[in-house]
Amino acid sequence: MGLMLESRNDALDVNGPMLGDQTLTTNGSNWLWAVFSIYALSFLIVIAMSMRPRGGERIFHYIFGITLFAGLIAYFAMASGIAYSVIPQANQLNRGLNRQIYWPKYVFWVVAFPAIAMAVGLVSGVSWATIFYYIALAWIWILSYLFAAFTTTNYKWGFFVFGTVAMAILLLHLFWDGLRGSRRVGVTRDYTGIVAWTSLLWLLYALCWALTDGGNSIGVIGSFIWFGIMDILLIPVVAFLFIFRRWDYSHLNMYFTQYGRVPRGGDYPEKGHAGTAPAGSVPAGNGPAGTTAQGPATGVGAGAPMAGPTAPGHHAV
Repeated sequence: MGLMLESRNDALDVNGPMLGDQTLTTNGSNWLWAVFSIYALSFLIVIAMSMRPRGGERIFHYIFGITLFAGLIAYFAMASGIAYSVIPQANQLNRGLNRQIYWPKYVFWVVAFPAIAMAVGLVSGVSWATIFYYIALAWIWILSYLFAAFTTTNYKWGFFVFGTVAMAILLLHLFWDGLRGSRRVGVTRDYTGIVAWTSLLWLLYALCWALTDGGNSIGVIGSFIWFGIMDILLIPVVAFLFIFRRWDYSHLNMYFTQYGRVPRGGDYPEKGHAGTAPAGSVPAGNGPAGTTAQGPATGVGAGAPMAGPTAPGHHAV
């Protein structure tokens, strides 16, 4: 007798029952597991590529590796049918209905959207202060949507407006400051393509939220399908656009190398003859004034080579 192996998704049975009038179903959970698998595979690829990055640069591997890791954790929670709250709906058409609001996707966006803002800021060559400004705007945007999703009255739309304004300001600066910076470092074409793709998806996120967790016009399953597709098109796609592109890190003024942060043209003490110098020695030309290749000099005339034998009655220090 043959052995029949049956694969069945019983996550909702184990973690159920599903509470609320509009809830996740097994088919919806299957879709979320598929998105989880895409994020898990993308995460493994990024981590593998970070072992031997081009030019020794790992900054984008780090940024998107963490982002993909956060995404697969969030989708694991949602596919398992946990980490949600049942929120009464406020609009007139759906008054009296309760909807499952899954908060892991907001936690994921709090990580993902600032990560993308940081990455495009690094490529455009804008200042660190501007990059921090991008990150703060992304946080305000997503947290406002989170507050709105858990508001049971029509006051939720006030939070929606606050978040959308923050998103609009962020997009304005990405095109205004970022394009100027990208021209300066010579990556305008790549920068424009990435920011245009990201901006289109972010606008769709706002529309999707208004129809799902906001207006409750699209059910829980439909919202997961829409957000899942956009999450795939946003994070994994943008991650590989950054990682597979051969960036000139020195020209972009990003001194994140395998030897630490060093300025353009700076020395790399560990490079080339690493491990050949005696312990405690300082490479010639790298030490401060008054030091030699074997360490700091002391005494009178430190740093000057001895021209001859020590004068009678004197001892070398």
